Amino acid sequence: MQKFHWLLIVFLILPATLTADDAKPNQVFMAGSAKSNITPPLGENLVGNWVPTPSTNIHDELHARCLVLDNGETKIAFVVCDSLGLKREVCDEARALICSETDIEPDHILISATHTHSATPATSEAYQPFLVRRIADGVRRAMANRQPARIGWGGVDEPSEVFNRRWYTTDPEALKNPFGGIDQVRMNPPRASANLLRPAGPIDPEVSFLSVQTLEGKPIALLANYSLHYVGGVKRGDVSADYFAIFSERIGELMNTDANFVGIMSNGTSGDINNINFQEKSERREPYEQMTNVANLIAERVYEAHQQIEFQDWIPLDAASRDLTLQYRKPDKAMQDYFAKVMQQPEDAVLYQRHERTYAGRVQSLLEGPDSTEVMLQVVRIGDLAVTAIPFETFAEIGLELKEKTPFADTFTIELANGWYGYLPTPEQHKLGGYETWMGTNKVQFDASDLIEKTLFELMDEVSDK
Repeated sequence: MQKFHWLLIVFLILPATLTADDAKPNQVFMAGSAKSNITPPLGENLVGNWVPTPSTNIHDELHARCLVLDNGETKIAFVVCDSLGLKREVCDEARALICSETDIEPDHILISATHTHSATPATSEAYQPFLVRRIADGVRRAMANRQPARIGWGGVDEPSEVFNRRWYTTDPEALKNPFGGIDQVRMNPPRASANLLRPAGPIDPEVSFLSVQTLEGKPIALLANYSLHYVGGVKRGDVSADYFAIFSERIGELMNTDANFVGIMSNGTSGDINNINFQEKSERREPYEQMTNVANLIAERVYEAHQQIEFQDWIPLDAASRDLTLQYRKPDKAMQDYFAKVMQQPEDAVLYQRHERTYAGRVQSLLEGPDSTEVMLQVVRIGDLAVTAIPFETFAEIGLELKEKTPFADTFTIELANGWYGYLPTPEQHKLGGYETWMGTNKVQFDASDLIEKTLFELMDEVSDK
């Protein structure tokens, strides 16, 4: 009887520890990649700044970069779009189209935006149907391009290009907010100011990546992830995919690939991170110079780390998603009264804070809008790597906590995935104030990040147990 008990225990443990050695003889790991041109027509608004600007020139084309993984049992699709952000409806429509034209399951499709500030938010009625169609086309082409492959992943730290943009400062004028109050921290404070004290949060210096190649070692695609908001430095009216696209091309050059290779850079948890060292005075750069410098450096670091990774012939794949209900923030009577007085002032009146009128409109929209929303959260399992997906501009410390407490050997997060609902600070960061926490920039309940993390850990456990 004792021997039977031990055999039963071994039998129960084995399914949870599947490796490449456990692959069935008829299981062949495959991968395919493709990219679709999603460049909008000229005239579409670029809204990366406070005032929308119609696009007048295409500096570089925008793309939806697609990667499909297939282990013979399960298929996974990644789509990373050169876009400021994608509404949930766009992602859902594209996902439905993909599902109707392929056999990929809905929650096995991860669609995200890079958050380049020199692209559109994909909100116009003319552009959306085109974008949805091109996303689906890219996945179909990646499916058609599948071939027997090997896969590996890794990461490398590069802290030189990421800086927390929220600072404690002793300058009370810099801490004014549009609601008539004073914050504790300031986003993008004056550079090299004597008033700066310290950053309000951490950075995540890691560049995570996964790579697929043919059985002969020819690169098929590389998907990277870096927690850098964007770089910028474009000419007014120019459409550009920012450093994300330059990295994608440069990594292909370093790996000596052909035109069929697809390099991909996704955005990590960068809601409070940018490329500005606030402790130093800024150097004058030519348009596109800084984004090229950043992209080339990150590509070189990934290429170096890529030489050390071990490729596997087969791995388990899985994915799970869940909708989470979050409450929208609403202005109380005091805030409504304050903005009513703001809007009654003459256009040329000196305001307490220069963005008061903007936030009067944003707060009013929240007041008149729905009480809650459903956000899609997702986890993709790739062997002992987990990729989590969050539809917000997510603070770095959230991504760091997911990495620290993950049940997987490795984890990274793709933000602005499967929707776009504004910024996601932690409850502690909400207490400090600052642009990313303002009602209208942040739209959902204060503890949303806690609920999102809890759900993602549950989803990680779910796909891990499988």
